[in-house]
Amino acid sequence: MTAAGGAMRVLRRTCGSFPGALGCVLVLLVLGAALFAPWVATHDPDRLDVMNRFAAPSAAHWLGTDHLGRDLYSRLVHGATVAMAVALSAIALALVAGTALGILAASLPARAERPVLVAFDTISSFPSLVLALAVVAVFGPSTPIVVAIVGVTLAPHFGRVARAQALALDSAPFLEAERILGASRARIVLHHILPNILGPLIVLASMDIPVVITIEAGLSFLGLGVRPPLASWGVLIQDGYQFLSDSWVPVLVSSLALALATLGFTLFGEALRDAVDPRIGRGH
Repeated sequence: MTAAGGAMRVLRRTCGSFPGALGCVLVLLVLGAALFAPWVATHDPDRLDVMNRFAAPSAAHWLGTDHLGRDLYSRLVHGATVAMAVALSAIALALVAGTALGILAASLPARAERPVLVAFDTISSFPSLVLALAVVAVFGPSTPIVVAIVGVTLAPHFGRVARAQALALDSAPFLEAERILGASRARIVLHHILPNILGPLIVLASMDIPVVITIEAGLSFLGLGVRPPLASWGVLIQDGYQFLSDSWVPVLVSSLALALATLGFTLFGEALRDAVDPRIGRGH
């Protein structure tokens, strides 16, 4: 079976249950909004119209306006772009760094790999949000810093999985044959180990995306993440919270968007995990 055929079979299994199908729909909606925000949004998300502040939902403003008269629907759509940009950047950083260190640890002797494992344990002992708060307090609010901190704190998750999978493959007959034929370590890693361990790592990445989305929203809500006027969901919730007595719509729609996004990626990640390894689903 080709790689494309195997991917389609896994996708069918993922969407075969109601939670998986619901997760797929929500994920597609969030990704669609993030990718096509300039075309999906009906207004400039930063355009001010103070005379029309806290306008009720209407044909002109589908979800109404905020305290500065900005279109809530457009800001909500562009907030998906911010959330996915931060989440995918942090996950990509964690995936690359963690996988490289995990495979390196599996290749080293027991005594030499110990510093890598100690580094994994040390980083994992700090919750992502707490470490991000500490670093942002020192260097100031910055989206790249948030991405870097979250990526570093999630890297041990991928590193441990990559190490375990690489160790399991180390004595496989086809790898022994490659070594006998004189294949270099780089060729073995790139052409054999990495393709065979990529599946579990992708599943782990899909399950970590909602974690990153909530961390970014939490930091932005506290004023330590994405800076205004960027339309982060956390910023929208904070703006709405400050003017809750004037209108509850901004808090409601931005909180609902955040909840649906995290729910969708969580359901999709769990369904993808069960599709890749059906024994887990039977165990649950």
